[in-house]
Amino acid sequence: MSEEASPTLLDLTSYQLHDLESVELPLSLTELDLTTNRLSALDPRIPQLPNLKKLSFRQNLITDAAIEPLSSSHLISHLEELVLRDNKLKKIPDVAIFKKLLVLDVSFNEISSLNGLSKVSSTLRELYVSKNDVTKMEEIEHFHELQILELGSNRLRVMELLDNMKNLQELWLGRNRIRTVNLCGLKCIKKISLQSNRLTSMNGFQGCVALEELYLSHNGIAKMEGLSTLVNLRVLDVSANKLTEINDIENLTKLEDLWLNDNNIASLEGLAKAIAGAREKLTTIYLERNPCAQSPNYTSTLRHIFPNIEQIDSEVYA
Repeated sequence: MSEEASPTLLDLTSYQLHDLESVELPLSLTELDLTTNRLSALDPRIPQLPNLKKLSFRQNLITDAAIEPLSSSHLISHLEELVLRDNKLKKIPDVAIFKKLLVLDVSFNEISSLNGLSKVSSTLRELYVSKNDVTKMEEIEHFHELQILELGSNRLRVMELLDNMKNLQELWLGRNRIRTVNLCGLKCIKKISLQSNRLTSMNGFQGCVALEELYLSHNGIAKMEGLSTLVNLRVLDVSANKLTEINDIENLTKLEDLWLNDNNIASLEGLAKAIAGAREKLTTIYLERNPCAQSPNYTSTLRHIFPNIEQIDSEVYA
């Protein structure tokens, strides 16, 4: 009965609400989820919820002006998660008041600059700013605790200011305009995506010795290199590049998924040696739309080389 008397979670996802006038907002709330509504203003009761830890306005019509009252509300200064994904923001909101903030999501807005991030608490663990119009990585140096950084689908040209992010686990920078890898020796990072950029070289990952997943499809890479130190790599995606042969992965004994489709690899000859370390471990390989995929006995050759293979291109084996 006490839980009913003091509800902590209110989920109003997909109610298509234009306002919250008909909704009761108990002071006991710790989580308020307003995902997929038609809200364009901040209900004045929200900044008065003293126990609120998680607040989501995902997929609404919130503007910079609408969210402004949050920045001066001391009652909800203990907020840990703020989601403003898919709204109408044009700048990073002022969230300086939230000294314990762990998650900030402003993806799918119209933000052109990261200016304002310097005010965000250094406690932040996850930052999502994908699908905006950001041109420069800035004001992120103080995020020593950051574990996930998502800046995909922007207009970034240079990777920078990552030096202090010693705890970073995941870096998502796909669909930008980046030409050179600059990871400042992030030794703890486990996942990196630089898909659909303008890379012509794979150099720059050598120091990322904890890396488990690397996504580099749809670039202009002509040679596989700088991979031999990545002994923890499980997934490597270099599809849709300009590769003519497979190199520098013979030491990778943990490799499970290898995506090489849509390149210019001419022959299966030497494949067994090139991927020798992962011969037993590899379960998925994509080589379709390479000249070598036209080889006679293409599938049976691959199944012979990799005894535990479960998928070749789109073909799945029991």
